[in-house]
Amino acid sequence: MRQRSAQLRRSVRKEWVLIGMNHAFSSYHPAVAFAFIVSAAALSMAAMHPVYVAFSLAGALATSAAVRGMRQTVRSLAWVLPMCAIMACANPLFSASGSTELFRVAGRAVYAESLVYGLCSGGMFASVFLWFSSYARCMNSENSLALLGNAAPTVSLMASQVLRLVPQFVSRGREISAVQDAASAAAPAGRKDEARGRFRVVSTLMEWGMEDGIVRTDAMRARGYDCGVRRTTYKRCRFGGEDRMLMACILIGAAANAVLIAIACAHHAFYPTMTPLHFQWGYAAYAAYLAIPPILKAKEWWQWRLSR
Repeated sequence: MRQRSAQLRRSVRKEWVLIGMNHAFSSYHPAVAFAFIVSAAALSMAAMHPVYVAFSLAGALATSAAVRGMRQTVRSLAWVLPMCAIMACANPLFSASGSTELFRVAGRAVYAESLVYGLCSGGMFASVFLWFSSYARCMNSENSLALLGNAAPTVSLMASQVLRLVPQFVSRGREISAVQDAASAAAPAGRKDEARGRFRVVSTLMEWGMEDGIVRTDAMRARGYDCGVRRTTYKRCRFGGEDRMLMACILIGAAANAVLIAIACAHHAFYPTMTPLHFQWGYAAYAAYLAIPPILKAKEWWQWRLSR
C-alpha cells in the first residue's frame, strides 16, 4: 500500500513538472504567440506614460511568469529593479528639467519631473527586455522555422540559430572554464594569469563556434535548405478555430489599445510640469489585453484539474 501511494505521488509530481514545462501559448499556433508578444512589446515601447509603463511592466512580469515560470521571473527582478533605479537616478543628473525641485546634488537641482521620466524610461526598457525573454521561450527554433520557414527562410534560420547559440555559448563557456580550472598545472598564479585564462576561454569558445558554423552551413546545404522548393516542417501546426478566435482578440485589442495609448500620450507631458493623472477607460482595456497570457495559463491549469 505504501509503495502504491509513493508511485502515485511520483506520477502526480511528474504531471506537475510537465504542466510547468508548458507555457501559456503551447497549445496554440506559433503565430498567436508571435502576434501577442510582438504587439505587446511595440505598445510598451510606444507608451511613454506613467500608468501605461506601470501596466506594461506588470504585464511583462505576469507574461514571463506564465511563459517562463515563476522562478525565472523572480530571478529577472535581480536586474529589472536595478535598471529602473539606475535610470531613475541618472536621468535627473543629465537632464535637469522640470518645475518641482526636490533637492540639489553638488549644486545641481534634481526635479521631480526628471525623476519620474527616468523611472518611466527604466520601466519601459525593463518591460521590453522581459517581452523578448518571453519571446525566446515561446518562439524556439522549431516554432520559428514552422512559422517563417517558407516566407523568410534565411531570416528564420538566423533567428533560430541565434536563439539556440546563445544558451549553447553560455554552457560551453562554463564547460571550458571548468576544465581549465580543474587542470592544476594551469592554475593562475596571479591576476595577470587569471586574465589570460579568461581570454583563453573566450578564444577557445570563438574557435569552437566558428567550427560549428562551418559544420551547420554544410549540413543545411546538404539538406537543400533554401533551394527554391517549398520545405516541410518537423512540427505540423494547424490554425484551428481557437487560434482564429484568439488571434482576432489579440489583433483587435492591439489596434484599440494603440489608439487609446496615442490619445493618452498626446494629452500627457512630463516637462515643464507633469500632467496630473486621472482615471481613463484605456487603462482597463490595456490591463485586460495584457492579462491574456495569465488567463490562458489559468485556463490550462483548470482544465488539467478537471481532467483528473
